[in-house]
Amino acid sequence: MAADYDEVRPDVAEASEKTLKAVQKADAPDAKSIVSDLDETDLTDGLELPGAIVDEELSVDVIPQAQDEFVCCSCFTIRHRSQTEKKTGDGIVCRDCVLEYA
Repeated sequence: MAADYDEVRPDVAEASEKTLKAVQKADAPDAKSIVSDLDETDLTDGLELPGAIVDEELSVDVIPQAQDEFVCCSCFTIRHRSQTEKKTGDGIVCRDCVLEYA
């Protein structure tokens, strides 16, 4: 007699049938109730997070570069002339960037 090796074994078929019935009997919430629960517990309304974009206008006083200051051509930071380390064809390099600029 030929055996069908693709056929599901009876013990596995029974176990999967029991599992399917148990899942169907379970009192699981449906998708609509989950969405309504999430909407009810939405706590972000009226809460301001740090670093969030604010709709208020910001004003900043811009101070022009002083005579004793320079802009580093490597890090583009305004530095005092005492921090000048190297003058190149591109501009002046500060002490912090001189090793990186080589």
